[in-house]
Amino acid sequence: MNVAILLFDGFETLDVFGPVEIFGRIKDRFRINFYSLRGDMIKNEHGISIATQKLEEITDGVDIFLIPGGPGTRKELDNVQLIETIKKISDISKYVLTVCTGSALLAKTGLLNGLKATSNKKAFDWVTKSNDAVEWIREARWTVDEKYYTSSGVSAGMDMSFGFLCDLFGVDFARKIAFEMEYQWQENKNTDHFYQQ
Repeated sequence: MNVAILLFDGFETLDVFGPVEIFGRIKDRFRINFYSLRGDMIKNEHGISIATQKLEEITDGVDIFLIPGGPGTRKELDNVQLIETIKKISDISKYVLTVCTGSALLAKTGLLNGLKATSNKKAFDWVTKSNDAVEWIREARWTVDEKYYTSSGVSAGMDMSFGFLCDLFGVDFARKIAFEMEYQWQENKNTDHFYQQ
């Protein structure tokens, strides 16, 4: 499966590299590529720089389109070109996964209208203002509605990614990968104890 990861200046490190670590371990099933509007080096506030391809090169969709969050989403929410491109690629992709405030970018496209979604609990009120037609679920660790997976903040993207593997390949497969990573997977998507803090 082809995994296209959207990057923008100010992306959250673990939003990207948590899922990358998980999917990247399964080389016989997943191939990962990084994309941005400009198709150049993208940098975040942790000093991580990644070379990317142009989003416009995705013409036939991908199996998995992953949209991270991070402080950069505040600026990108008003980037009309990026939002339109996210909508176009999400429309023609098999699955769309968002981590943290990445759900705000997807919500802005209108594709989540009437669907369940969640986001980072500390930024939840800001995210939900991006689109009040979404059925936002504050207490969820991650949500699944149609082809859209959305997760809570930062580390929750890893739990969602394991949940995605579970849906595709079964719980034993997901648990095996988590065990290999020595990761304690929170398997219950409906409860995120951070939502009350």
